[in-house]
Amino acid sequence: MTVTQSLTYPASPKGNQVDTYHGTTVADPYRWLENPDSPETRAWIEAQNKLTAEYLAQIPARDHIQQRLTKLWNYEKYGIPFKQGERYFYFKNDGLQNQNVLYTLKTLTDRPTVLLDPNTLSPDGTISLSGISVSEDGNLLAYGLSTSGSDWQEWKVRDIATNTDLPDHVKWVKFSGASWTHDGKGFFYSRYDEPNEKTKLEDVNYFQKLYYHRLGTPQSEDILIYERPDHKEWGFSGGVTEDGRYLIISVWLGTDPRNLVFYKDLQTPNAPVVELINTFEAEYSFIDNDGTRFWFRTDLNAPRGRVIAIDTTKGDRDHWQELIPEAEETLQGVSVLNNQFITSYLKDARSQIKTFDLDGRLVREIELPGIGSANGFAGKRHDTETFYSFTSFTTPSTIYRYDLQTGQSTLFRQPKVDFNPQDYETHQVFYHSKDGTQIPMFIVHKKGIQLDGTNPTYLYGYGGFGVSLTPSFSVSLLVWLEMGGVYASPNLRGGGEYGEAWHQAGMKLKKQNVFDDFIAAAEWLIANKYTSPAKLAIGGGSNGGLLVAACMTQRPDLFGAVLPAVGVMDMLRFQKFTIGWAWTSEYGSPDNPEEFKVLYAYSPLHNLKPGTVYPATLITTADHDDRVVPAHSFKFAAALQAAHKGTAPVLIRIETKAGHGAGKPTTKMIEEATDRWAFLVKTLDVKPNL
Repeated sequence: MTVTQSLTYPASPKGNQVDTYHGTTVADPYRWLENPDSPETRAWIEAQNKLTAEYLAQIPARDHIQQRLTKLWNYEKYGIPFKQGERYFYFKNDGLQNQNVLYTLKTLTDRPTVLLDPNTLSPDGTISLSGISVSEDGNLLAYGLSTSGSDWQEWKVRDIATNTDLPDHVKWVKFSGASWTHDGKGFFYSRYDEPNEKTKLEDVNYFQKLYYHRLGTPQSEDILIYERPDHKEWGFSGGVTEDGRYLIISVWLGTDPRNLVFYKDLQTPNAPVVELINTFEAEYSFIDNDGTRFWFRTDLNAPRGRVIAIDTTKGDRDHWQELIPEAEETLQGVSVLNNQFITSYLKDARSQIKTFDLDGRLVREIELPGIGSANGFAGKRHDTETFYSFTSFTTPSTIYRYDLQTGQSTLFRQPKVDFNPQDYETHQVFYHSKDGTQIPMFIVHKKGIQLDGTNPTYLYGYGGFGVSLTPSFSVSLLVWLEMGGVYASPNLRGGGEYGEAWHQAGMKLKKQNVFDDFIAAAEWLIANKYTSPAKLAIGGGSNGGLLVAACMTQRPDLFGAVLPAVGVMDMLRFQKFTIGWAWTSEYGSPDNPEEFKVLYAYSPLHNLKPGTVYPATLITTADHDDRVVPAHSFKFAAALQAAHKGTAPVLIRIETKAGHGAGKPTTKMIEEATDRWAFLVKTLDVKPNL
């Protein structure tokens, strides 16, 4: 047993496992925790959860936090409508429903009808809708289901008019959507071979294959469209063009944004798959086509993105045409509506929407309701209407209808949340990282706070995989702000806020830049009297869990509390589970001697030093996480509890019947947020005015 003040941690026996990497011996005493179903691991999970639950239960503010979260969460949330055939579709949550419900209606003034309610599929809301695809005529819905947050999906088909399921059932789908042929007779999808039922949540995923499922036939008769047994890591995403003529196959390799593009002519029987772009040199995102002329968003020779046209009848590069050149802002997405390109840019992590004609001439910039994040603008090439959402840190996601002919936005759905946004302020600052690079950071708090270094502050980050952190509304964050907390979100290198060059400046051998950026954000907040180390908490999930755990091991003196969620903690073995091999394009591989040195130097699990006073830590993970397997968090928790010398608590909260985060029921999200804020209220000595 490890004893810290009043806490007695469960026993975590050390094994004798030692591995050798390029001449360096590395002990892995908690290897036994990699088996999530062994009796020893199950007993360890139960004991850790019992300790954590008992600790959190005695925090006086916890019940008040949960009540406030539940009250604020209880508001109508609308998704962005889209039209297919003669029907509109959108998601809605009445407030506290565990899963969002899919509705359909013929006109925007009709009374909507429920098309699919995932809440009826399981009593605890742990079966979620993981993807949908509506046939061209709007009469059939293909939908994917995930159980307990797993990445594994099963797809079914529903007749929309009768609201009944057809017998079709497609299994072993992962990292794939569905795309209908225009005749409505079937859809394309990607799957893996049937896994071992006992170990499917840990086993590595290789050899994805692209299939066509014809309605009314068993999956065993599905037609194999494309596979590459010579490239086990390749994955395939198949999408039918709007005109129905082509199947566009995007070939992905891990999480690297660079991809290949193949296509197949669906109007020619037995047409071959044509390799249009066959080298992994850049990202090519298919937008639409005009006959044989394909439009792409790409970062080829343009790290912040541009739009090009490739005529497949003369595909050599001399004939490629640039339509929209690279701008100072980062081009994130492009759609074609009203015979125009609708482009979504990021300017210092804030949305900017512009329209161009098909020759690439600027038409207008779409005026947004404020500084924040806009999403949507989907539809068909000749549509004259579209919908988009707008959100900020203090603006719940609000839906607008946009008239592409007049350029006017009209309010479609505005949620009503029990708070006054005028009580809060958001500003963006720029600070310098260790090497002098300028980093932007959003800061949100109540108006009128005193900059005297005493404000409890939650610093949140990610910094990886080209992911951009833009302003968004969160009930959980609102409760933190109500309690007098400050929220800070820096746009670290490794993200996509400033294009692919920004991403590459924080990956592989340059990953330390991300940690330096985050540590510099903490130091800036302290230097500018927002907070102090004792009042500063850091948090992040997945790659962000790695971020905060690495920063804690490098600067344990700088933080009062650390909240790593579903983090990648073992940088020497991450590639050995599920889809972890795919992250070597981001992190590098332990099999490479040079990359091993960098990984070993920051791997959170391997940089805990016995006898060190670490900050209060609440690790969170889930027993069904098959993206970042829970062994990462299990091993890190055991090692941290053993190494920690101080009196601050080191706890792990292990969610059951949940995964990496997608599809998590509302009840579980509220419970987790309650525990997170209660932990910070106690460890940072917050005086909430509840």
